[in-house]
Amino acid sequence: MTWQALTSAPNILGESPFWHPAEQHLYWVDIGQRLICRCNVFMGTVQTWAMPSEPGCLAPAQGGGLVIALRDGVYLARDWGGPLQRLAQMDYPIATTRANDGKCDPHGRFWVGTYYEPRDLPLAALYCVDARGSAAVQVSCMLRESQVANGLAWSPDGKTLYWADTGSHVVHAWDWNGAHNTLSRQRVFAQFPAKPVGWQPGQPGYGGRPDGATVDSAGNYWVAMYEGARVLQFSPAGELLADIPTPAQCPTMPCFGGDDLRTLYLTTARQKRPADELEIYPRSGCVFSMRVAVPGLPVNFFRSGVA
Repeated sequence: MTWQALTSAPNILGESPFWHPAEQHLYWVDIGQRLICRCNVFMGTVQTWAMPSEPGCLAPAQGGGLVIALRDGVYLARDWGGPLQRLAQMDYPIATTRANDGKCDPHGRFWVGTYYEPRDLPLAALYCVDARGSAAVQVSCMLRESQVANGLAWSPDGKTLYWADTGSHVVHAWDWNGAHNTLSRQRVFAQFPAKPVGWQPGQPGYGGRPDGATVDSAGNYWVAMYEGARVLQFSPAGELLADIPTPAQCPTMPCFGGDDLRTLYLTTARQKRPADELEIYPRSGCVFSMRVAVPGLPVNFFRSGVA
């Protein structure tokens, strides 16, 4: 398996990629430059859309457009470049916290994890935004006590939810009842060693920490290991199946796309990376792709009763 560069202009902090099956475009965000990006992968052309604050994550909306989590709330955009309609606000202080990793569940709810920027206390959380009814949008805090919310994904049967706390180097799993939107039986799915004291980029002895993730059609969990220069594939039982080197020290999130969902796309970051690391990985911040054997799952669309 070999990575190919999809983009040539690097992002500062690329995140939250998804493949739009109707448009045949790859979408993602550049949190650092406050941009939403989309690429026609056949032409190699990239369009960008500036946001008023950092976009943490996004998902396609049923009927067209996007649902977008910005620092100060969740917005609906019916058209590319069009007006942003505010749907909801989460109960966190925007001075110290922003939206981060997120996506829609199989029922069309939009889940948004947060990033507590001081990273000295577990004050990040995971929210669920339900706009399916004609009444007011419902916002529920599903999980708390995290530093950096990441790694959100669901198993193909919709019975297991995965969520990572990057700062604690751990991925947890829960039993999920999608109809009632309840979580139970929390357990550790994967635990990774902490960063050694004094470790510097380019040195051995550190494999990174779990960032964004996705699940394939066989139920395998694929997670980007930030600062580890690799993507890991785990079986549903937590067995390590593959350890894939990446062309950037800081991969951020994989997703599946293409007509057969057998192209693995990967966003990466170059934010605050040292110059000697960028000499080794000059394409850090670009989006990459590779072909894989097992297809992924199609993206879940946001469902909204909001006019």
